Amino acid sequence: MRYLGIDYGTKKVGLALSDEAGHMGFPHSTHINTPRLIETVLALINEKSVEVAVIGESKNNYGENNTVAKAARAFGKMIEIRADIPVYFESETYTTQEARRYPDGTRMEGSPDVDASAAALILSSYLTRNFPRHNVGENTDV
Repeated sequence: MRYLGIDYGTKKVGLALSDEAGHMGFPHSTHINTPRLIETVLALINEKSVEVAVIGESKNNYGENNTVAKAARAFGKMIEIRADIPVYFESETYTTQEARRYPDGTRMEGSPDVDASAAALILSSYLTRNFPRHNVGENTDV
């Protein structure tokens, strides 16, 4: 099953896709948030046979909806209706900051891939939380 991850922002929107097995999210692309964005996302859903979308749930530091939350939910509703796939929300707390870090912890500046990387983190978090993998060596026969 293929999943689409979305890091929704008022200026830019990052997109990520899962592998075909739905195990992990990978950065795909970043787009300027314009009225045509929904058409771009719907085309990607159709082209890649996406069955589920996961959008970053935008909250402030107190756990309350921030200014982006309402627009992100409306965008999710458009995807549900027009693509006829379920849309889920996953916490996006600090994903953009995490996406801006190199493996050694230093911060990158001005990378165009940050939003797509943040979308991959959101998607991977959702997949890990909802579909935990079995431990190595664990008997998975039921």
